[in-house]
Amino acid sequence: MVTQENNTACFVMRAQGESLPIVFDSPHSGIEMPADFGTIAPHEALLSGWDAFVDELWACVPRHGGTLIGATFPRTYIDANRAATDIDADMLDAPWPGAIAPEKYSARGMGLLRRYALPGMPMYDRKLTVAEVQHRLDAYYLPYRRALTDAADAAVAQHGALWHVDCHSMKSRGNAMNVDEGAQRPDMVVSDRLGTTADPAFTAWVAEALRGLGYRVLVNTPYQGGDLLTAVSDPAKRRSSVQIEINRALYMDEARFVKHAGFDTLGRNLETFTAALAHWVRAQLSPKEIS
Repeated sequence: MVTQENNTACFVMRAQGESLPIVFDSPHSGIEMPADFGTIAPHEALLSGWDAFVDELWACVPRHGGTLIGATFPRTYIDANRAATDIDADMLDAPWPGAIAPEKYSARGMGLLRRYALPGMPMYDRKLTVAEVQHRLDAYYLPYRRALTDAADAAVAQHGALWHVDCHSMKSRGNAMNVDEGAQRPDMVVSDRLGTTADPAFTAWVAEALRGLGYRVLVNTPYQGGDLLTAVSDPAKRRSSVQIEINRALYMDEARFVKHAGFDTLGRNLETFTAALAHWVRAQLSPKEIS
């Protein structure tokens, strides 16, 4: 039986049976809108930022010895895959009390706090207060980050290593807020922040395993990976993190935000991938590390 733990920010599904140092997380699959959200964006626009059903696609992970973590809150409320300092100061009604370091994401309106739901479609008709942003950090962002860190540290403590996969979906074509505006995207993108968050052998294995299932896969193009890859990785200490982006057209109607017939096929293929990953991870561990 899979053990599931829940809090306000996320769920954590523990390994069923044998435990392996495999942790998957889905930071953008949450869709429960907090009562204090206060956005003016239409619901359909908010859904465009939702990694719809990604946590369901990877529900097989605990059956193969891994831990699966999924957010309950939407990324449009606060984005767990951004650095806590990636704040657009112009969105606040007062100076932020701590350090901020806006990144390229904030410049495109997609930082820790979203300025736009879609190109030209604002999230708010006012500035956010420092207190409400701090609440979002304390009640949602930090608990999610702690759940991931705790799972990663537990894997390392038990097995001496970690293989982490950050799970996402992507529109079939980029929009004006994306670096690949208008481009047709591949089936999947595997990222490791340009080789800095994973052993190259792990990144290569993931990409080739997905290609072996018949998917067109690119590495670090157009995505290089978000901040969560840096949260738990240290390749020199056998802690590897990669990101997998799945093209939504493979499994859902992008306009209506509903699954189509491809969902079940993709789910079966991802289970095949996850079972192969578990086998590959066992081969990287000594008998003592497996126990």
